[in-house]
Amino acid sequence: MSTMFQTLYDWFWWDRLWLPVSLTWSDLEDKEGRVYAKASHLYVTVPYSIVFLVVRYLFERFVATPVAASFGIGDKIRQKAPDNVILEKYFCSCSRNPTQLDIDGLSKKCIWTRRQVERWFRKRRNQDRPGLLKKFREASWRFVFYLLAFIGGLIALYDKPWFYSTREVWVGFPKQTMLESQYWYYILEMSFYVSLLFSITFDVKRKDFKEQIIHHLATLTLLAFSWCVNYIRIGSLVMITHDASDVLLESAKLFNYAKWETTCNSIFVVFAIVFMVTRLIIFPFWLIHCTWVYPVEMYPAFFGYYFFNAMLVVLLLLHIFWAYLILRMVRKFLFGNLTGDERSDEEEEDEEGASNATEEEEEARQKVSNGAGTRALNGTRSLQATAPAY
Repeated sequence: MSTMFQTLYDWFWWDRLWLPVSLTWSDLEDKEGRVYAKASHLYVTVPYSIVFLVVRYLFERFVATPVAASFGIGDKIRQKAPDNVILEKYFCSCSRNPTQLDIDGLSKKCIWTRRQVERWFRKRRNQDRPGLLKKFREASWRFVFYLLAFIGGLIALYDKPWFYSTREVWVGFPKQTMLESQYWYYILEMSFYVSLLFSITFDVKRKDFKEQIIHHLATLTLLAFSWCVNYIRIGSLVMITHDASDVLLESAKLFNYAKWETTCNSIFVVFAIVFMVTRLIIFPFWLIHCTWVYPVEMYPAFFGYYFFNAMLVVLLLLHIFWAYLILRMVRKFLFGNLTGDERSDEEEEDEEGASNATEEEEEARQKVSNGAGTRALNGTRSLQATAPAY
């Protein structure tokens, strides 16, 4: 068994897979005053990610929560769905959104009307929806990190020649010594993304949940690979390109949750412009061009070359997907109201509004059936029509 694992280990770290022809791992050993990144350095990202989770908990509790209170942000008291063993079992094991046929069957089992069953599922789904306070605290944490990471990236890169000319990325490759600023920029950024993977099941789930997981995994894979094969210069440029727009996105969310619509819309416009420029222009036409064209001018293409560029293309495809969502939000901003994050599920208020409207309509129907007249029903329908919807 140990022999098999050793064989797999040797095969995985085979020089020809990850390094250009004529280069070996021995070329990336510390010597002649040069210090190189090593795979063993990445082990520290696991304990650091746990530290990030602890710091995040403290930040959200003692900083973000008071700030949210100063903006008048808090969780609404939610109506709890009445206890029902049959419906709860179906909700947990089968579906959160039963079909009309299932509702008919459940109503017979519970000896409830269809309306009562539908109302129960609305309330039960609403219980699991994240509150506004949770969203605000989560966005606050990400905003603070991305802001500090972006500032730190600028400090680490502003005086480097490869920050202004991508050809400088490959000057002297692979014998490029690792700088202390690069070490901390990489380790902290990777630790943060590892912490996001740890907390992803507890964070607010959005419509692009799967895409977010793919993004985190692709980002970590890119950073780990670039670290091991000394692609640190291009890796740092990729990180700061992403952080630039993430800061604006999280700040726009904060003002959206605080109901500062004018400020939110203004920041969102700036975010959309920065996103399009950094993710759809600089990223493909500068950074991917840098990793696709320049390396083969020095070495023949190898597996690591294709692997790294494939991961960059995965990120680019995710950028295109998110750009589509952003353009939908821009359309709402220009021709209607920008009322929330296009990636988000329906807000809690919408669900409650639909539930309340349905209950009132049911009461009106009962009045109609009892001869109370149609005026109450028409009034209730008008109220339901004015309820916000996405």
